[in-house]
Parts: sequence; C-alpha cells; structure tokens
Amino acid sequence: MSYQEMLFTFLGGLGIFLFGIKYLGDGLQKAAGNHLREILNRFTSTPFRAVLAGIIVTGLIQSSSGTTVLAVGLVSAGFMTLRQAIGVIMGANVGTTVTAFIIGFNLSAYALPIIGTGAILLFFSKRTSLQSIGQILFGFGALFYGLKLMGTAMDPLKDLPQFNQVMINVSHHPVLGVGIGTLLTMVLQSSSATIGILQQLYMQGSITLTAALPILFGDNIGTTITAIIACLGASIAAKRTAASHVIFNLVGAIIFTLLLVPFTSIVMMFADSLGLNPAMQIAFAHGLFNISNLAIQFWFIPQIEMIVKKIIPGSEKNLNIRSVTLSEPIIYTSSVMAIEQAKNEVIQMGSYVLSSIRSARKYYNDTKDEWREDVLQYENAINQCDIELTEYLVKISAAELTPLESQEQAMLLEFTKDFERIGDHSMNIIRYVEESIALEEKQRAKDKRNKIKTSSNRQTFLLHDEHLELLFDKVLKNIRDAMQVLENDDIELAQKMLDREEEINQLVELLRKKYIRLMTKGEGRAADGVLLIDISSNLERSSDRTLHIAKYFLGNKYNFKYDTYNFHYKKANSTPISTFDSVELD
Repeated sequence: MSYQEMLFTFLGGLGIFLFGIKYLGDGLQKAAGNHLREILNRFTSTPFRAVLAGIIVTGLIQSSSGTTVLAVGLVSAGFMTLRQAIGVIMGANVGTTVTAFIIGFNLSAYALPIIGTGAILLFFSKRTSLQSIGQILFGFGALFYGLKLMGTAMDPLKDLPQFNQVMINVSHHPVLGVGIGTLLTMVLQSSSATIGILQQLYMQGSITLTAALPILFGDNIGTTITAIIACLGASIAAKRTAASHVIFNLVGAIIFTLLLVPFTSIVMMFADSLGLNPAMQIAFAHGLFNISNLAIQFWFIPQIEMIVKKIIPGSEKNLNIRSVTLSEPIIYTSSVMAIEQAKNEVIQMGSYVLSSIRSARKYYNDTKDEWREDVLQYENAINQCDIELTEYLVKISAAELTPLESQEQAMLLEFTKDFERIGDHSMNIIRYVEESIALEEKQRAKDKRNKIKTSSNRQTFLLHDEHLELLFDKVLKNIRDAMQVLENDDIELAQKMLDREEEINQLVELLRKKYIRLMTKGEGRAADGVLLIDISSNLERSSDRTLHIAKYFLGNKYNFKYDTYNFHYKKANSTPISTFDSVELD
C-alpha cells in the first residue's frame, strides 16, 4: 500500500468513525427524549448524584465533551452550581469509557450488515421510535466500519523504522506520549477517536502498552478543549466550569504518568486473568484510569472549586434562575394545591419575562454582549418553564376538577403561553437592535464609497429615542403589574393596566408618525424603521399579552364585561395625554 493510499484510507476511515460516533449519540439522544438536560438539572443535588448524572448522560450521548458543554450552559444560566458541575464533569469522564468498551468487542466483520439494517429502518419506517433505532444502528455500524478502514491504513506502520523509533521514544519518555495524546485529541475533537486509533495500533502490535497508556492519559487532557471553546466570551461561572474540567483531567494525567509502571502492571495482571483481547485491554485501562482518577479526586471537589475561583477571580453574575418545582402526585390528592403550585411557577416564569425585557432594553441602550447573553439565558429558562408547566397543567386537566378549578387551569395554561410569547418578543428586540446596527453600518459604508455626506448628525449607530424609552417603561410596568394581579387578585391594579394600555397604543402610533416624519424630511435612516416600527410593535404585543391576566380577573372573577380578543378599554371621560400632544414631530 502506497503512502497516499494509507493516508486517504485513514482519513476516510476517521471521517466515517467520527460520523458514526456523532450519529450514534444523536440517535441515543432522540431515543432518550428531551430528558438529558433535565437529568443534569434536577439530579445533581449532592456530589455523588452529580457524578452519576454525568455518567448517565455521557453514556447516552457518547460524548464527555457534550456533557461538559451542557454543564457549562447550565452553570452559566444559574441552574447548576460550580460544585455540582465539577461532579458532573468527573462522571462524564467515566461515562465516556463506554465507547472504548464497545470498540473492544471488535464487531468490524458485521459493520456493513449493521449499517444496512439501520438504513432500512431509517428510510422505510414511519415510526419515530424505529427511526431512532435505525439511526443508532447506522451510527454503530459506521463506527466499526471506520475503525476497520483505519486499521487497514495503519497496518503497514509496524514495519516503518521511523514509526517504531517514535514508539520507543514514547515508551522511554511518557511525557512525550501525554503530549501526543493531548494534541491528537485536540485536533480530532474526540477522545473516543484517539482511543479507537490506539486500540487498532495495539491490536496490530504496532505499539506497546507502555507507550499506549501515556497517550491515553493525554487524550483526557485534549478533550478539555471543547469546554474551553464553549466558555469563550461566556460568564465567569462558565469559565470556572471549563477550568475545573482542565484541572481534573490534568491532575489525573500527572498522577498516573508518575504511577505508570505500577499502573501498567495492574492492567496486565487483570488482562491475563480475565483473558482480555488487545482492544479490550486498552478499554479496561481507560476505564480503570478514569474510575481511579474519580476515586482520588472526588473527595477534593471543594478544593478544586476554591482553586478555580482563585484562578478566575470576580463575582459570579446570579440571574436567580432556578429549576421548575412541580409535584405530580399532588395532582391526584389535592388538585387545589396542584393549581396553586402551577400558579406560583407561572409567576416565577413572569419574573424571567420581566428580567428578559429589562435586559433587552439595556442592550438597546448599550449593546454589550453581557445583556444579550442575559436575554438568551432568560429565554432558555422561559422555554423550560413553558414545557414543564404545559405538561403539568395538561395532567391537571385529566384529574377531577370543579368548574372553577377547570377555569383556573385553562387560564394558567393561557398565561403560560402569553409569557412564552413575551420572551420571544424580547429575543426579537435583540435581533432588531443587531439588524438596525447592521443596516446603519451598511448605509455608512455605501455613503463613504459614493462620497455622500449624510444629512444626519447622529454619532451613534442606533437612534436613541425618548418615546421608545417611555414605551419600554410602560410595558415593563404592565408585566410587573400582571404578576402582582395574578399573585394578589388585585382588581384596582388590573384596571390601571387597562388605562396604561391606552397610553401604550398612543405611544406606538406616535413612534410610527415620528418615523414617517423623519423619512419625509430626509433625516431618517433605513435602520430607524427597524427601531421605531419593529421594536415598538413587539413591545405593544408584549403588553397585549399581559392584558389577558387583567381581563381574566376583571371579567371572570369580577363580572367585568369584555370581549377577550377584541377588547378596547377607554374611560368615558378620557382625554388625549398631554405629554404626547406637546411633542413636536417636526
């Protein structure tokens, strides 16, 4: 086999292997449903449970890096503490050993029929569950077929004097092996791929166990690069989580590199007594290394937390986001308490919505990534609340309810959707701010190319408008008041919300007229339409969503007559607001 054939076959096999791992993990994740994040979110109350959660999730998605990235996201959003995340990361390192044991069974001879079976289920089955099984089988087969190709490509290496010399150097200098393993995993972005290559080389006799083990230790260091990339530009908490991942894997590699000789002897002893094949010996060594590393460092989680806080100083930003707390058994014992529990969580969801709009406003005033990230995190929390509350309220509807309880259950379901939509409007505002800046940058670049002097004296890319600020104020007040109305059944506050809605509608109309006037006078920019029209429209819709709560308490509870979807409230003696009458549009 020529060098070109070796290289091409190896790269093709590596590509198929990596695709197989990814596709297998995606299939397992689909089969598991949307419970992976929930496992990490809910079952990490103690360090031991956090470790178990990390093992389970990594075993399901076949990627310790994926689990670590999930943990980084949860810590960044405030759902998980740094100490809990360290436990999850320790468990993830053990969970990733599953792949090595799967490879150790060496099913390469059956790779093609497994791929064929998976493809048949994927393309000819209409049931989602069977398609997920098909995806798992296809990825499983691709994994072994890729290994077979890599093994074929690497087989001639054992006859190359240069390669043999490198392996001799690695045997005599374990640090070199650790470096090779680290770099290889960083490049491939998969510790499983590095271990798969090691297993193939060891099976062919191209590498000794003494040379393979340091590379295996280094592979654990290399896998931390994904978490490091994931935390770039993220919160301090996320950076600390990634740092703890690096420390845990680096310390483990150092400990076992120093103990290489006794560790190798232990592996060989178990391999002989259990009759393990070469590939399974590497898998066993990988598993023993990670379990032993966990057993040593598990007791030092508080110290690891303290170290990363010193390495990455600063105060963690707490968004006060917590997991949804809903008890299913209580539905069937006390529907009243179940509805009250759901109501409390809807109010909590409303607090995220209020904070999200506030952060969107801050982003409009000062386009820092910090405010944008806050909105994204609140949006994740709002969506999670929506999913869990909807499922819970649907289950409540199946219980025996009184007419009033049934009405409250239906209204809470509607309020949940209202708050979820306001969260979407908040995300839209972020997008419109970015779109407005992009339009202004494009316009200025065009004017510069055409040597056109703009008629606008504006120094900033965004038009900061006082009436848009006032609109933000009034919408935020309606959201805040809606939560208080829901919590306290406050009829007077509900009526104030309806009064304020008239002011909001007038402000939106004013902003539209202002934009038209600016464009007519030649002072407007394309970016201004996005701000004055699109953002004001999203704020108006956000306020409209809060009115469902006011209307419910005024109508359903206090016999206030209204049409839910065509409601126009105005006092009989109301007059145009003087603040707006005095505005000079020209």
